[in-house]
Amino acid sequence: MKRDTGQNREITKNWRPATKAIRSGTMRSEFGETSEAMFLTSGYTYDCAEDAAARFNGEQDGMTYSRLQNPTVQMLEERIAVMEGAEACRATASGMSAMTAALLCQLEAGDHVVASRALFGSCRWLTDSLLPKFGIETTIIDGREIENWEKAITPQTKVFFFETPANPTMDVIDLRSVCDLARAKKITSVVDNAFATNVLQRPMEFGADVVAYSATKMMDGQGRVLAGAVCGTEQFIEETLLAFTRNTGPTLSAFNAWVVLKGLETLDLRIRKQSENAIKVGKFLEQRVEKILHPGLPSHPQHNLAMSQMETAGPIFSLYVGGGRKQAHDLLNALKLIDISNNIGDSRSLMCHPASTTHHGLGEEARLEVGITEDMLRINVGLEDPTDLVEDLDQALSSIGL
Repeated sequence: MKRDTGQNREITKNWRPATKAIRSGTMRSEFGETSEAMFLTSGYTYDCAEDAAARFNGEQDGMTYSRLQNPTVQMLEERIAVMEGAEACRATASGMSAMTAALLCQLEAGDHVVASRALFGSCRWLTDSLLPKFGIETTIIDGREIENWEKAITPQTKVFFFETPANPTMDVIDLRSVCDLARAKKITSVVDNAFATNVLQRPMEFGADVVAYSATKMMDGQGRVLAGAVCGTEQFIEETLLAFTRNTGPTLSAFNAWVVLKGLETLDLRIRKQSENAIKVGKFLEQRVEKILHPGLPSHPQHNLAMSQMETAGPIFSLYVGGGRKQAHDLLNALKLIDISNNIGDSRSLMCHPASTTHHGLGEEARLEVGITEDMLRINVGLEDPTDLVEDLDQALSSIGL
């Protein structure tokens, strides 16, 4: 591979997914390094004052400041864009900075947002608390029914915002129907695709305009760094998003970008193996607990829809143990191998109690409305041997009488 091959879309667009994840975006220096270089610098120099003026005026290519551009971050952005099938990508410091930027960059007072009720807790805070402070009205709906999206539209509606599968209820939204409706009404669709990643689901293939990520999750996938990303058309990224991120500063560090670049090299292998393990663990739990919500199993009410737009269901699902918070906490406390943690997408198996952690700020009424009860637990199935995971869950369930 030549020094700039990974930056050449005429070449990289023809690569298959596994090759894109390892090679796309790579930009080698004059030293010809095999691993991407880490540029730990805040600023850049110029050969002359005229060059500096030309770069700031957009007349000359090159870096000016790492809040705007950094070679390592640029490589990550190009790799994610190629994997996504997007024209462009902007990396951010965290998943929530990506979600916030994707919304605020295109909204102003008087606008209206329709959002699915089943969102990550902090995303619900954006729609329920932050946007209204800026005079942006929000309508929260059950996003599983296309009729609800259509009924919620007003003349001021600018954005549809949703996650599928949703955290932690595993609601599945019909990407094609919702995105087609948005296009027909000239509404921008913004999809949180962190649970699936572009390996298992590419919302743009179903008509999504903007796809946002917590790259902390499966993309890094090893519990090391925070990162986010927003993908869209070149026009959206350059003309709408860039001014917001440039001037508000949710900047991804070069080190974190480099770590995520390394994570992407094994993303396909990790997420498919973890998904395979999650099916085995899910089938075991189906026989032992009150209910599980796993889109990859026929027991999920939207299993067919999920499998029509995902390659496989991913490593994360939820379960209900009955008995309220005490029994759920008792199960967590009885685990010997699986960690209690509110993170997801890690190569380690993790479990948490959403009502008291990730969604505790949502309020009891709102939690119950979406199905986040006191006996719900969410599990991220990792890369351990699934038999060891089943044995750990078996002894924990037995200890609480299940």
